[in-house]
Amino acid sequence: MIWLTWRLLDDELHWSVPVACVVLSGGWLALTFLRTNHLLKTYFDVLSRLEFLVPAAISIALALFAALDTRLVSVRLVAAVELLGWALLVLLYRRNRQRYVRQGHGPLPAGCWISPPAEALLPGDLILTSGLVAASLRESVGHGETVIRAQSAGMESFSSYMDKGAVLHPVGEYTAFVRRHGHYVVLRLRSALSGEQALQAEQIAREMIAENQRWRDEVNARRRRIIERLPLPQRQRDALVSATHSSGYDWVGLFMGRLASQRWTCIGACLELYRRLGVPTNEYGTGLLGFGTSLLDPIMPVRFLSDPAFRVLSTGDRVARDRSSG
Repeated sequence: MIWLTWRLLDDELHWSVPVACVVLSGGWLALTFLRTNHLLKTYFDVLSRLEFLVPAAISIALALFAALDTRLVSVRLVAAVELLGWALLVLLYRRNRQRYVRQGHGPLPAGCWISPPAEALLPGDLILTSGLVAASLRESVGHGETVIRAQSAGMESFSSYMDKGAVLHPVGEYTAFVRRHGHYVVLRLRSALSGEQALQAEQIAREMIAENQRWRDEVNARRRRIIERLPLPQRQRDALVSATHSSGYDWVGLFMGRLASQRWTCIGACLELYRRLGVPTNEYGTGLLGFGTSLLDPIMPVRFLSDPAFRVLSTGDRVARDRSSG
């Protein structure tokens, strides 16, 4: 459909223009209709919103042009039916928006418990937070951390940072920091971690941190050896070493949907932890059109809001907690 639409706009589609417009408009309408249920459920994802709005704008414009630019009654009737179909889809889309509220830079499902206290969190919970990535993507959340119970330090959260790589830190300090500068929501596993899994989580997280640090040190040492061989002044070689220093973060994974070994994005680290614990989740990073290439399909934290393995902590959970503690 994209290719045919481009050929029409580039005047390379040698059909009658009104007929080509209604055919393309009908194709976009059919494709969008087949995806409507999924797109409405994932409205919080900016790509889902674009996947509806862009075809709608193109298709409605094509149908209007066909209706106004032809003397053929049959073409006008088909264009009118297509416009009616789009009107119904747009009505569904606008009604669906009422199920969401804007929080920060994007929508969240209505009724979310915004920034619950650290005391309400359980091992296995996934914390999704606001921040620079969320702001740049125009989404409500853009960073992820998994809660684990550390035997020596209490509740901690595990993630990967751009400047640090894989880390563990106290969940109370982290949530307090986020609450001062933004917001977060919590996803709870529908099937809670078993006692054995909860114990394994800390061990696995620390193993992942050790793997990440070894990979980082090896990569930095290899890069330094290569740079030291360059016929450049020492000052410039030092600048290159500093510029190419790896923190252990998976920068490629930020733009592609791969799940690399030994280095991860924030949500990639969480997903790998769940994988090693044996927690089933949706398949992420399948790539363009789901072909498994990881191209143009980064693993975005906001997509976990629709993962059937989790449920969003809601205001109902807050009320139940208040009653039990009162």
